[in-house]
Amino acid sequence: MMSDNKGSEYEQIAEKYLLDMGYDVIDKNFICRFGEIDIIALKDDRIHFVEVKGRKNVSYGHPREFVTTSKQRKIISAAKYYFLLKKQDDMFCQFDVIEIIADSGTINFIEDAFRT
Repeated sequence: MMSDNKGSEYEQIAEKYLLDMGYDVIDKNFICRFGEIDIIALKDDRIHFVEVKGRKNVSYGHPREFVTTSKQRKIISAAKYYFLLKKQDDMFCQFDVIEIIADSGTINFIEDAFRT
């Protein structure tokens, strides 16, 4: 049963999924004036900027469909700012999406979902 703060619950599910897959979660809910990144994780010397999208069901489309081009641009801008703050501009990165469909218990990890 999802509470009023569904986004947070979906992010917790996604974080556990990433940890189970061998990722190190190094930051969550990174917010800056350019946008927000739900989860920042590290695996195999690569930074993963992960957008988490969840829905109760797919009546109005799959959650991944709500990661619009505009949302992607904001995530990319926030990622560039994150690298600037952390002075880590020499690391490889990729942008992933985790979609969660609550009714079916489905978790889809879409690696390299979009690019700069």
